[in-house]
Amino acid sequence: ECVSPFDYCDIVTSTTHKSLRGPRGGIIFYRRGAKPRKRGILLSQGIESEQYELEEKINFAVFPSLQGGPHNNHIAALAIALKQVATPEYKEYMHQVKINAQALACALLRRKCRLITNGTDNHLLLWDLRPLGLSGKNYEKVCEMCHITLNKIVISGDNGTITPGGVRIGTPAMTTRGCLEGDFETIADFLLRAAQIASAIQREHGKLQKTFLKGLQSNNKEIVDLRNRVEAFAGQFAMPGFDI
Repeated sequence: ECVSPFDYCDIVTSTTHKSLRGPRGGIIFYRRGAKPRKRGILLSQGIESEQYELEEKINFAVFPSLQGGPHNNHIAALAIALKQVATPEYKEYMHQVKINAQALACALLRRKCRLITNGTDNHLLLWDLRPLGLSGKNYEKVCEMCHITLNKIVISGDNGTITPGGVRIGTPAMTTRGCLEGDFETIADFLLRAAQIASAIQREHGKLQKTFLKGLQSNNKEIVDLRNRVEAFAGQFAMPGFDI
């Protein structure tokens, strides 16, 4: 789905628990062997090829410097995740993740929401909440109480990290559960309704998180109503691991 970074980078890092769908953690790839000869250097120059010296430094930095002993069950889970990534089914899944992200972006744009870059080319989209007068922190809290998971995030123009002006929304989790483009229209409605609830609480109780959280308790009916709608919608889709 993307241009490979391995053609350009000596070191490539990735998380393993997000779109990769593996255990929580990270992974590091690094080059080994002889370095390619630079342009303009004759074959006769230099006695032997220069070697990459990354392996020992990276291994030592990970263990024992930064990380404790490895867990075999964690390594096995990562091995399974990487095996799945090499299948045509995973590529089809990731293609649907991107389609769903674009569908959600279009749905929010039609609802007059402001997205950074006016859309997305990957599995994430960034929603600028500042035109609604909301902070990412307060909106995230409302969504959390409604069983919607997303992350507050600092966006361009924010004054520091104390009051981030946006949220980051991803589509891999619900795509894994079987959601398609039409389902993300419903999800967009949930997100907008959460924004309306947050705006109403903020108008009555102010932007400070301490008073905002108190306001959440007094608006329990609206929170519970949206939470019930979210749960009823999500209950239509399989949850990996629940049938074991």
